[in-house]
Amino acid sequence: MKYYSTNHQAPEASLQEAVVKGLASDKGLYMPEVIKALPQSFYDHIENLSFQEIAYQVADAFFGEDVPAETLKQIVYDTLSFDVPAVKVKENIYSLELFHGPTLAFKDVGGRFMARLLGYFIKKEGQKQVNVLVATSGDTGSAVANGFLGVEGIHVYVLYPKGKVSEIQEKQFTTLGQNITALEVDGTFDDCQALVKNAFMDAELNAHMKLTSANSINVARFLPQAFYYFYAYAQLKKAGKADNLVVCVPSGNFGNITAGLFGKRMGLPVKRFMAANNRNDIFYQYLQTGEYNPRPSVATIANAMDVGDPSNFARVLALYENSHKAICSEVSGATYTDEQIRETVKATYQETGYLLDPHGACGYRALEEGLKEGETGVFLETAHPAKFLETVEGIIGNEVEIPAKLQAFMKGTKQSIEMSKDFESFKAYLLKE
Repeated sequence: MKYYSTNHQAPEASLQEAVVKGLASDKGLYMPEVIKALPQSFYDHIENLSFQEIAYQVADAFFGEDVPAETLKQIVYDTLSFDVPAVKVKENIYSLELFHGPTLAFKDVGGRFMARLLGYFIKKEGQKQVNVLVATSGDTGSAVANGFLGVEGIHVYVLYPKGKVSEIQEKQFTTLGQNITALEVDGTFDDCQALVKNAFMDAELNAHMKLTSANSINVARFLPQAFYYFYAYAQLKKAGKADNLVVCVPSGNFGNITAGLFGKRMGLPVKRFMAANNRNDIFYQYLQTGEYNPRPSVATIANAMDVGDPSNFARVLALYENSHKAICSEVSGATYTDEQIRETVKATYQETGYLLDPHGACGYRALEEGLKEGETGVFLETAHPAKFLETVEGIIGNEVEIPAKLQAFMKGTKQSIEMSKDFESFKAYLLKE
């Protein structure tokens, strides 16, 4: 399969080139030339397949031409060593719990898949060392760092905004050591993302070291996220609830919802998608006006969604051939303030006993307000509520039990290197490495 750049100024790339490079030379994002529809027979019997069996069929459509079947199967099965259950919250609303992996966040799927696929390509190329740069607003850093921990031939640099991620999230990537380095940037997530993008475009840096990205700009990070949309459909089909399925995705950098839209293009019977934003409502405003106006992000209690210029918006445009009308026909939006998020977490907990995290709360509320008669909604519960401990406990007035996996991270010692948001100082640091 060939991959083209969303900016159409770079040569086409193979999967291997797209994964190892991360970003195209014209600063565009890679897109597969073809999105293959899966056969009807797959959907007819999907409810009888395991998560891994479903994911392998989806992975084969994307990566089967470029990775041997046995290798791809092993990558998929190793990646998905945990379940992603669809849990009923109320009569017509289900939570797809994406927090049962090693770092208790949805990015475990993309992070683990990419680590394994990149490891395979590095061995195949006989390369000595590849350096992964990843900007994080919270969960990406921990998922990528833990996915790549101890993988031979790969060093990971996690850039995160100082004081703007929760303590638990920070501990998940600053306590690992080995081949993981945490860089604490005096700025916002957008500043971190700009440092990463500028590094890829810097000829001197790239001559000095082999760089790639593990943000959702990398096709190997975002495409595997399509797996769990198919599995959600399978679970709801089994429950007799899949006929008018609406999927709501809490959205920040838009990799997650883009993967879902790819699934729809592959024939997944989702009636429509909803993108739930916090106060960083750039996409919501685009849906209303047809104009895309990125702006600096503002800090909210749903911090992983604090993105003012979502990278994957370029992929959404490419998927719908820049048609605002086509995008609006399949995706609607919603946007919520911190006060509304708090309200939703508290009310849902009191009424149903189900504890939402601040990001999932945006998805749940959008479904509560936006579902039509006869529709069933599934929202993505993207991280365990305990990852936002102080926020969530403050809202519900009760203690939240911290899962054993998170407790283990909390015992570690933070190791980070402080960094200004100035590109020249970041570059100087990498050149010394």
